[in-house]
Amino acid sequence: MAAQMAAVLLGLAMGCLLLGSGDAFMTGQPLLCQGRRSHALRARPVAPLCKASDEWEDFILETQENICRTAARADGKSSFITDRWDRGEGQGFGITRVLEDGNLWEKAACSVSVVKGKLSKERAMAMSSRGREAEAGQPYSAIACSLVFHSASPMVPTFRADVRHFQVVGGGGWYGGGADLTPYYLFPEDAKEFHSFYKNICDKHDPQAYGKFKKWCDDYFYIPARKEHRGVGGIFFDDLAQMSDSSDPLPFVKDVADGFMPSYLPIAERRRSTPFTDKQRNWQLLRRGRYLEFNLLYDRGVKFGLDGQGRTESIMVSAPPLIAWRYNVEPEEGSEEQKLVDVLREPIAWA
Repeated sequence: MAAQMAAVLLGLAMGCLLLGSGDAFMTGQPLLCQGRRSHALRARPVAPLCKASDEWEDFILETQENICRTAARADGKSSFITDRWDRGEGQGFGITRVLEDGNLWEKAACSVSVVKGKLSKERAMAMSSRGREAEAGQPYSAIACSLVFHSASPMVPTFRADVRHFQVVGGGGWYGGGADLTPYYLFPEDAKEFHSFYKNICDKHDPQAYGKFKKWCDDYFYIPARKEHRGVGGIFFDDLAQMSDSSDPLPFVKDVADGFMPSYLPIAERRRSTPFTDKQRNWQLLRRGRYLEFNLLYDRGVKFGLDGQGRTESIMVSAPPLIAWRYNVEPEEGSEEQKLVDVLREPIAWA
């Protein structure tokens, strides 16, 4: 368990761009612009990394472009601004794209992080402690794409997803990522559709994967102080160097990334026109409070980034735009709000 926790921390801290690793963004210089940016944004290479790293970087940049183009078209009102920064001296870059005050999404963020450098003594020791060969000074790359979409309507769930790859020259590499849904009102058919989507991807590559990654997601996105899970889950994985049959995990991880919008957008489109009341909107804001509680109190990547004096705007881009806290709120027995909380307290098998 200790080794698994070390793997998660290193993967989230160094690869999960929405959570903004302190090392990744410590010296970043921002450049704000509007509209699309080309692959010319890629950083100058600082160390010879394998071809797979360059191919993954190309895939991540294209994934971000496709997600933002699809999301802006679906929103129909707002467009994404682009905030790009460099670490300097060819050590990598980041691209954060944000849509705000839209028709479908109150805030949608999709970010790319490309970090290249040499392992510090501390990071090499952390990797060695869980059985990976690593030495201080070895070149590495950490490349990721993450997104968080906060809906304008309480009938549309919040969606979080990411994929990431960490590689050390001479020491191999591994992947992490996942996708999860945080509804404010429970539509069981939506949760079943979402989970079935990712179960199908898992089953295509590894029949053992879905059960493992679904449980990992439930366990990770848990708020101990509330004795609640953050949402209805999905899948979550890290330190993935091979599938259970020893095959390359890259095709699986690419299918997960390509499935982000197809898994979520049909649900969002189906619920976006559902009428809602002020009371239901207030419930959405209260539940967003739980979302931020998890991020600030328990999410290891966020805590690492903030403690490491990371680029705060990049770390906090996943935060909801508006939040409410009220004292000792308890949903009415038998209400739709209570039905949601019951599921958050005791996750169920959706697929």
